[in-house]
Amino acid sequence: MRLFHPLSVFVFVILSSLVNASVTVYHQVPLADSTTTASSANYTGAAAYDPTVLTPPPVPSGLTTQFGIQLSSSSATVQGLSIPQKGSFMGFSIEFTVINQIFGVNATYLQVPFLNLMAILRERAGEVLIRVGGNTQETAVLVDSLPGGVMMTKERGSTGDVTATPTLLYTAEVFYMMANISALVNTKWFLGIPFNDTNNLRLGIAEVGEAVLSGPGYLLGFQVGNEPDLYAAHDVRPSTYSPFDYFGEFGTVVNAINSDSNIPVKNNLVAPSITGEWTPESVWDTGLVGSYSSSLSALAVEHYPTDNCYALYGIGSPVIPQNVFQNFLNHASGINIVAPYLNSTSYAQSVGKPFIMMETNTASCGGLPGISDTFGATLWALDYGLQMAYSNFSGAMMHVGGQDVYYNPFTPPPTNQSLFHQWTIGSIFYSTMVVAETFGPSGNAQIIDLQANTNNTYTPGYAIYENGAPVRLVLLNYVSDPSGASAYTATISIGGSGIGQDNATPAQIQVKYLVAPSVSEKSNITWAGQTFGGTFQSDGRLTGTESVQTINCDQSSNTCQVTVPAPGAALVFLSSSAYAESGNPSTQTFSTTMVTKTVATVDPSVLATSNGMSGDTWRLGSTSKGSIGAGLRTSLPIVSVVGAALLSTGMLCTWFWS
Repeated sequence: MRLFHPLSVFVFVILSSLVNASVTVYHQVPLADSTTTASSANYTGAAAYDPTVLTPPPVPSGLTTQFGIQLSSSSATVQGLSIPQKGSFMGFSIEFTVINQIFGVNATYLQVPFLNLMAILRERAGEVLIRVGGNTQETAVLVDSLPGGVMMTKERGSTGDVTATPTLLYTAEVFYMMANISALVNTKWFLGIPFNDTNNLRLGIAEVGEAVLSGPGYLLGFQVGNEPDLYAAHDVRPSTYSPFDYFGEFGTVVNAINSDSNIPVKNNLVAPSITGEWTPESVWDTGLVGSYSSSLSALAVEHYPTDNCYALYGIGSPVIPQNVFQNFLNHASGINIVAPYLNSTSYAQSVGKPFIMMETNTASCGGLPGISDTFGATLWALDYGLQMAYSNFSGAMMHVGGQDVYYNPFTPPPTNQSLFHQWTIGSIFYSTMVVAETFGPSGNAQIIDLQANTNNTYTPGYAIYENGAPVRLVLLNYVSDPSGASAYTATISIGGSGIGQDNATPAQIQVKYLVAPSVSEKSNITWAGQTFGGTFQSDGRLTGTESVQTINCDQSSNTCQVTVPAPGAALVFLSSSAYAESGNPSTQTFSTTMVTKTVATVDPSVLATSNGMSGDTWRLGSTSKGSIGAGLRTSLPIVSVVGAALLSTGMLCTWFWS
């Protein structure tokens, strides 16, 4: 890991083992601190904390609340199973300009809440996928240094496009920061090659990114262009810009990379990352994949089901959140979003490439108030993510922006409030946890849409098979009904004479519940009884006592009954081994405490290393789950936490071995 000369302020924290690791954090939230929220009608603050609460849709009439689910005991007889999926299927797309708020100030100072959140996912899925990019990747410029030694800075208003995307200047420190995060919580990265000027390509991100991240296996690939089908609309290409023009410019990048000796890996490009203004087929028809197959590691698209662009930029038509809330609260939503890509997921398999949803969320241009940050969005993202997996996508990245968006899975507090406010964990982060546990770390999970309850749009269900056997179920209930009358009971049978198999229903099952009082709820969301709390309340660790329900089955009738609240979702573990694999993680997190600043000294030679490597003295362990050397080597027990100016609650930390 890249380390720097010691500052004057730091404390030591001893790690007895990685599982018991802790990080000391300065300037925590004062115990007496409290917050108030303004009326949503008068709210003028940041979108990330908007208190708007919408009215849930009415309870649908005629809802069937008792139905059966018949599972085959063998995947060999199941038609339509997906390709094998990983627990890291649902990751994050983080706008380049906000990484210094979310990741840390630099490679030395990392955000503890962010590390905690990623550790939660890593323990369930084995790894976490993150794309750093967005509109700002196109105008990013790698420089040797910046005034004041900062890692990055923005020059707003200099790009000329209609979204006023700032030009981003950044240093190589960004890559060392990513490497340090990866060493701690096994993140894997997608980056983006700037594509705003293909006559003067800037390949520094590939040259330095590969030098720092490829060796340890942290780099997944480089996007070539972000939403090129919107270039003409954003006034960054001529109005006639077409898929064939993109094909030509993609070839320019390929040729430049092949001629660049500082880019040793030539086959990790991702394309075309279009939004739907062009169809994927129109890009495939150019011959791009066939012509540049040896350069492509994955095919990708980006998509949002609606937008809030009129409110931000005056583009398009106004969207009234209350009028569209119901559109997110049914199974048909995810099916309809995925439908235009079914041909492309099949095509991707035929050419041996993964197909990835590189950027998505509830609505482009920041999301929608009263929708994007609610429990309704939690259920929607869970269902949508599983539907993509069933449809043979290989990953989906939920987009993360700054304070001015509604849909963030996690948001650090504004800089001027970071001494007394913690992070806000958005509703969609709960979806990513459930997806991680649903698929687990094996990489062999296959999913099927059960079309449960005669394919009722409010009560979808999915089954997961691993190594030929059913291992988990996900059951959802979109109905918001405080009376409890719309909770449903699913009677599950595995095998049985009715399908010509031996009875295979277990003696008991374990169930975790994802619940909230209403689909409009923003804060009181729990996963297996645990929560991240509300606005400004989280250090990235789950709070509360975990509650896992054990349900005894009736093996004489070959049935188990699971009740799903309205609204809510249930993750059903069909065996003790399935539960042990992903449902019972021993998460290593980084504890936060309030301490005073302490002055001490350290031998400068301890820190005088390049990228944390110095022969046999400095070694990074394996980052694979379960490895003896997972993450940081436990034989190197001392971690230094250094005081610095805060970007948010949870001290930004530096790591070194002694």
